Amino acid sequence: MGVLIFIVMVVLVVGVIVMNAYNSLVTLRNRYKNAYSQIDVQLQRRYDLIPNLVETAKGYMKHERETLEAVITARNTAISANSQAARSPGDPAAMQQLGQAEAALTGTLGRFFALSEAYPELKADQTMTQLMEELSSTENRIAFARQAFNDAVTLYNTKREVFPSNVIANGFNFAEADLLEEATPEVRQAPRISF
Repeated sequence: MGVLIFIVMVVLVVGVIVMNAYNSLVTLRNRYKNAYSQIDVQLQRRYDLIPNLVETAKGYMKHERETLEAVITARNTAISANSQAARSPGDPAAMQQLGQAEAALTGTLGRFFALSEAYPELKADQTMTQLMEELSSTENRIAFARQAFNDAVTLYNTKREVFPSNVIANGFNFAEADLLEEATPEVRQAPRISF
């Protein structure tokens, strides 16, 4: 009778450990998915500002059509990559694709801002100034949201790697999540905006 009670107690303890580890993994996975949704909101805000910037600049930068089109193309590519990442936050391929698309968008925006320096009337335009301030603010929000997402992913990955959670993670297919990192070091800074 004592052996039976001991076996039942061991099974209960193991069951509680498994249940706690599983629930912790689910909680941490949901936390990083929610953190990505905050990035998504800020990226959408950024994507919505870009056409307004381009439209405002078109009147002044008539001879820079290629640059304006490159900005819109890069924006559209980034929107597509963000949609894929939003469907599967933490997925290595989606995070890498988004990082590359954002790097390309930041690069084209950098060229756009550099060219706009040559147009004093554009620099003086009130709408352009306001849009640039909003974009700068949005870039800061994206950086904070990215940090929160990466922190949540790190907590999740750590939990799935430590014992006994690693056994549960492997048994229930809790895949490793990837951080959202910029593809190039120069992307780590928001586009320089000076008017």
